[in-house]
Amino acid sequence: MQSLGAIGEQEAARYLQERNFQILHTNFRTKIGELDIVAQKNETLVLIEVKSRIGDFRGKPYEAVNKRKIEHIKRTGYAYLRANNIKNASLRIDVVSIEYTTDLNVKKLQHFENITA
Repeated sequence: MQSLGAIGEQEAARYLQERNFQILHTNFRTKIGELDIVAQKNETLVLIEVKSRIGDFRGKPYEAVNKRKIEHIKRTGYAYLRANNIKNASLRIDVVSIEYTTDLNVKKLQHFENITA
């Protein structure tokens, strides 16, 4: 059985593709960290953090993306640029927050664009 995180990432990728994002990589890993989804929208490279939860007893999914997490995404994004020899890219960080019901139906999906620390 897939983890909730993997299910959420697949749901987020589907959502993004429907909105004309081109998915370049999923689960890009380095020693520094992992990027859930790397996509391109127009001329912008978008680093997408996906957070999924069942219920909200641990808070809303997007609340887990704090200043420290954003800085971590930035560092990993720069590693992605180096690894793929990409120069002069316009970068932004987005968050896709997904709340599920107990039977894994999407209750609420929110897309936060261009988040900053």
